[in-house]
Amino acid sequence: PFLVYVGMIALPLPPEVLFWVRFFVCSALILWLSRPYLSLRSSHTLASIAVGIAVFLIWIGPDVVFGPSYRHLFLFDNFVFGHPHSSLAPNLQRNLPFVAIRMLSSFALVPILEELFWRGWLMRWLIDRDFLKVPLGTYRAGAFWIVAVLFASEHGPYWDVGLITGVIYNLWVIRARNLADCILAHAVTNAALGAYVLVAGQWQYWL
Repeated sequence: PFLVYVGMIALPLPPEVLFWVRFFVCSALILWLSRPYLSLRSSHTLASIAVGIAVFLIWIGPDVVFGPSYRHLFLFDNFVFGHPHSSLAPNLQRNLPFVAIRMLSSFALVPILEELFWRGWLMRWLIDRDFLKVPLGTYRAGAFWIVAVLFASEHGPYWDVGLITGVIYNLWVIRARNLADCILAHAVTNAALGAYVLVAGQWQYWL
């Protein structure tokens, strides 16, 4: 489902339509394909919420501490990683149905898609191609760092905080041994970041 979600970016649809299509298609795929591997029962609820809030603070920290110029350093703002500004046109920022589905996707869909892919599958598949034989949260240095780096690369000009986030989520699945706790932490991070985008007008976090 995660690869379908990413691949659907290429569909020739306006954003206000595409996000709805992606939400319903990928939600259906999760129910169809991933339900046997997915549990949403958190076993460390308060700790997962705390992890999610901590990651949110890490995510906005450099820009708050060092100012907007930090993110425009060539290390982040370049042709490889992209540019730290929102691709959303001003009219979409005022489009309430679009903002609603963008927000809903960020905390209700994306955490499930990403955690199933990165830590539920890839981190185990890199250890053994028959990934179901590998207990969730098994640590191998190669798998740990490959997932962390690839997770960082997914976040473009925010790759530095993306790398830290990937490391924290990897450590959390190793500690909690429960994908639902990673999903919850990820959902809290994304919900807090989305609220920050809307309240503070920091649209650059929604690339």
